[in-house]
Amino acid sequence: MRHAVRRGRTRHPVRSGPVRSRAAVAAAVAALLTAALAACSSGGTTAAGPDAKAGAGSAHGRTVTVTVTPDGARAKAGRPVVVTAHGGTLTSVTVSDTHGGTLTGTLSDGGRTWTSQRNAVPGASYTVEADTRAQDGTTGTRRTGFGTAAPGRVNKVDWRPGDATTVGVAQPISLVFDHPVRDRAAVERQLRVTTSNGTEGCWGWMKDWSGKDRIDWRPREYWRPGTEVTLDARLNGTDSGPDGGWFVRDYRFGFTVGPRQVFKVDLDSKRLTLERDGHDVRTFPVSGGTPGPETGSWRGTEVVLAKEGTIRMNSETVNLGNAYDQMVDYAVRLTWSGTYAHAAPWNAAYFGRANRSHGCIGMSDADARWLYERVRVGDPFEVEGAQTKGVVAPNNGLGDWNVDWEHWRTLSALR
Repeated sequence: MRHAVRRGRTRHPVRSGPVRSRAAVAAAVAALLTAALAACSSGGTTAAGPDAKAGAGSAHGRTVTVTVTPDGARAKAGRPVVVTAHGGTLTSVTVSDTHGGTLTGTLSDGGRTWTSQRNAVPGASYTVEADTRAQDGTTGTRRTGFGTAAPGRVNKVDWRPGDATTVGVAQPISLVFDHPVRDRAAVERQLRVTTSNGTEGCWGWMKDWSGKDRIDWRPREYWRPGTEVTLDARLNGTDSGPDGGWFVRDYRFGFTVGPRQVFKVDLDSKRLTLERDGHDVRTFPVSGGTPGPETGSWRGTEVVLAKEGTIRMNSETVNLGNAYDQMVDYAVRLTWSGTYAHAAPWNAAYFGRANRSHGCIGMSDADARWLYERVRVGDPFEVEGAQTKGVVAPNNGLGDWNVDWEHWRTLSALR
């Protein structure tokens, strides 16, 4: 049987860039520039003009001119902050926002240029303080500020799995975006996956079952049990492209991989076997979908999406008319199109003998309870059978494993 359940959304902002109205940004920048007029240093600080250019004077009349980009009160975000010294060098640069956050950066070109490692974010105001050294050794300090235009549209992320969870060995990292991602390469560059054992893996783009843009990171093979995984999505200040909008937050979450357990479903023999750490734990009879394009079961690897317990299954939600409408116990969701493993006592005559469901994997109450107590999100169900209706699509749940590794790597925007 099938049942469509609306996907839950979990959001976990790590850090939010300040968002300001245009008037507020302009006022903040004006205040920063006014403060610069009154500032002083041992080297003679000079205030910035409208072109974000100023000189730090020396006793011998030589001047170090400093330029900063972006500049102005409503500059375009999404670019690094670049500070350049002319006629001297930079000894240090500090770029901070009005909430106390700072941008780190590196010096280059013999100390004449400083570039931030992160982009300026939209709707923010920044203070830039640059210490300089003239050719004759005289030091000075340059202080100025700029603001960035507020975002016209904000893009957000829904992700799997949840933070600080323990998952099965087939669980990919999956990000679904609220709005279209046109500049996929720019977004993918900001996604950093680290593992405790150097697991090989790759990002792959697709359209989610919901129709939204989605990117998944999966290992080349199932995770090694005990692996600790962290995603650092440094998206704040990244433009997702036309109709997509700006990201104004970073996202960070982590999870741990649990024991290796694989549920092997043979719909020819109508048997389900739990294999844990390479050893068969238990085998019991099941009944899959009645052969046919509408009621047949999918084959391939289906990853557990959720343990939903007792749910109502209504055939109208999966375009099967009034075939069924009833409560179902021990429901484990496998696809977005409505495939579950669950208790189906009304089908007891067919367990181990025939496939007579509407696509789900049914079993006795006792066996369903036993499975439900042991299965976890991210565990793979490896389904095979001659009378299945086809291989489950990558976006129908977490079907990433049904794409071979070499093809999966081509789905990255950076390949």
